Amino acid sequence: MFAVLLRPSRLAALVLTAGLALSSGALAARADSDGTASTLRSAATRFVMAELAGNGANACAVLYAPLATTVDGRTCAQRWTAKLRVMLDEHGMRHALEADLAAISSAPVSVTGGGYHGTITLPTPLLDGTSKFFWTANCWMLQR
Repeated sequence: MFAVLLRPSRLAALVLTAGLALSSGALAARADSDGTASTLRSAATRFVMAELAGNGANACAVLYAPLATTVDGRTCAQRWTAKLRVMLDEHGMRHALEADLAAISSAPVSVTGGGYHGTITLPTPLLDGTSKFFWTANCWMLQR
């Protein structure tokens, strides 16, 4: 599964910070022995598309498991669907998400830590102003 961070001011801030801007050729190349820039881009795309659709279940599928637990009797999907509904009602949020979606394919990506940590730089941050992914269980997950 993937873990994705939501925008800070809208609870869904996918600011995937780029530590190292890789060349476009290196972006598609395998990063060390595990996660790649292309699979990180795929995770970010999945998350932003779930946000745009207001689909809490799909957003949760990209989140780091501890962020996707049941809290106060509400499943991750229930909590995120409610958050996304509020977020999408904010003025300009849909436009910001569409800008993020358009930027993902060419945004600077950094994969470090032997291919276990990755960041992507988007116009609007994903989770609490940060967008950090890590590679686990053969996929990228968004974490705080």
